[in-house]
Amino acid sequence: MAVRSSRQQGHMLRHLRIIFLLLLLAAVILGQWQARSLVTSWETPLWVLLYPINGDGSDVATNDLNTFDDLRFSALESFFRREAGRYGIDLDEPVVVRVGPVPDAPPPLPPTDGGPLAIAWWSLKLRYWAFTLDDGDGPPADVRIAVRYFDPAGNPRLPHSLGLAEVRVGIVNAYADAEYRGSNRVVIAHELLHALGASDKYDPTSNLPRHPDGYAEPDRQPRYPQQKAELMGGRIPLAPGEARIAGSLDEVIVGPLSAREIGWSD
Repeated sequence: MAVRSSRQQGHMLRHLRIIFLLLLLAAVILGQWQARSLVTSWETPLWVLLYPINGDGSDVATNDLNTFDDLRFSALESFFRREAGRYGIDLDEPVVVRVGPVPDAPPPLPPTDGGPLAIAWWSLKLRYWAFTLDDGDGPPADVRIAVRYFDPAGNPRLPHSLGLAEVRVGIVNAYADAEYRGSNRVVIAHELLHALGASDKYDPTSNLPRHPDGYAEPDRQPRYPQQKAELMGGRIPLAPGEARIAGSLDEVIVGPLSAREIGWSD
């Protein structure tokens, strides 16, 4: 009887811990949803902080991070000014991008496998990591994005970047090479829109943009080749089954559905 009672108590404590975790997660998500609604009202500029991280410990990444400054990302501000203006957002600076201090620790990475509880636990750890970040001398950040830099010579393929609207946090994996700075900024802009609630508009199995919402000019005749990429479509469609990564934000637009998802239009 004593053994059975002990087991029952163990099961009960485990269930209580799970319930507590789920309730805590629900409360945090509600608070974050309310905050995101305020952020995407676009009544004031969106303050974005980028946190540089050496992703592979390489000298190449270290040398690149030593040249990190706000000017490197001024093209992001210009891009969002241009695109927000197309949708009637009346702000001189809809998005302000600044470089934050180097974090004391890298962000927790998502589990490669595991159920909902593993993902929920990772989500809580990511929230805590974002909470501990130093926002520097400026206003508190509306969106925080960790940018992990890698030596392209030793990393021909990078881990998948991500952006989470629930926490308004992004994790971008980028190449530490001047040749890739334009495409790096495209990835940062893509994950920033994820952090504001925009959805992917490409097929995850092929990485090809979905028609029509993933195309910059869905009604173009002939359809191919497209001249630009829709930001959440991710690539420029060149022919059926063929697309390329945009080399800079000059080759990218924000499409109507993505604009609605982040509050730029009704």
